[in-house]
Amino acid sequence: MRELQSMLERRVADGAVPGAVALVARGGQVEVAAAGDLTRESLVRIASIGKPMMAAAVLQLVDDGAFDLDDPVEHWLPELADRRVVRTPQSPVTDTVPAERPITVRDLLESRAGYGFPPDFSLPALVPLVGELLQGPPQPQKVMPPDEWLATLGRAPMLHQPGEAWLYNICSDIQGVLVSRATGQPLDQALAERLLEPLGMVDTGFSAPSGEADRLSPLYRPNADGTLTVTDPPGGQWSILPAFPSGAGGLVSSLDDVFAFQRMLVSGGRAEDGRHVLSEGAVRQMTTNYLTEQQRADSELFLEGQGWGFGGSVDVVRRDPWNVPGRYGWVGGTGTAAHLVPTTGLVTILLTQREMTGPTPPPLMREFWRYSAGV
Repeated sequence: MRELQSMLERRVADGAVPGAVALVARGGQVEVAAAGDLTRESLVRIASIGKPMMAAAVLQLVDDGAFDLDDPVEHWLPELADRRVVRTPQSPVTDTVPAERPITVRDLLESRAGYGFPPDFSLPALVPLVGELLQGPPQPQKVMPPDEWLATLGRAPMLHQPGEAWLYNICSDIQGVLVSRATGQPLDQALAERLLEPLGMVDTGFSAPSGEADRLSPLYRPNADGTLTVTDPPGGQWSILPAFPSGAGGLVSSLDDVFAFQRMLVSGGRAEDGRHVLSEGAVRQMTTNYLTEQQRADSELFLEGQGWGFGGSVDVVRRDPWNVPGRYGWVGGTGTAAHLVPTTGLVTILLTQREMTGPTPPPLMREFWRYSAGV
């Protein structure tokens, strides 16, 4: 444990992060270390490492028979019926063709529904998405309510035909709207009742728990000169419930709550008390790669050659010392990472509140992965 503690302390001392808390669980042993302004009890904005939680909520509904993976989503999301697709990704938004088939639940889970962000952010079809739906840096209080958000999305052409290409982020937000409509509940309530409460995740939600905003760490953005600026204080954007609960990256959580979710996955869908929260089959589906070699290559900016399951990446090739084929998880733009290896039960979690400046994982993240992989 001392090596992990020293790693975090060194990175805080050299200014890489204002604080960090990390966990490595292997073979029944759990290591936890914290340094700087983060502790094991801190609340943090977990950003995109909440995407697997959103996918799990969708799969619970599949387990319950609410819908099947290959069902068209337009039954619950009529705004996404009769879609138009730009003729080529480079085409203007007015040059479209009909979608060749409906968008399915599977398309959303695989992030291949035709909506999302490609490596090239200059494509014309992205203009309405970036202009109306993407609010720049995370600002949950500035996003429109779900029905208005989906109607706005439905007016934009798709960038690719369903199933054709992996695109980042937006599918997880659509999943959130799907869960809300299929359950007849606001997403925050549905997620709490169906997933968070059964797992004992008392710190997790789309805002800090009532009366506990003081536990929320500040969010920092790096400046060009190496200094850090607070972009969201404890009483800021995540202190109250937003109009749009983002399934793609809007959750607040804590180290132990993230661990509870990861532990459920490596336990075949079981909570700590032995109850099934997800079926074993659903967990296998989550942690299986669905992307072709070409789709992985086209998404190199985000995935660095790795595959994608439901809500998270899946390591499929050995190209770095920490890479373990079958490792599942993801990283978040607030400087967070959570991964697991289903075959061995290894769980690794790193939480900071320093915003990433791009999709490439920062040095601390890579150092942490090397340590957790034992190299």
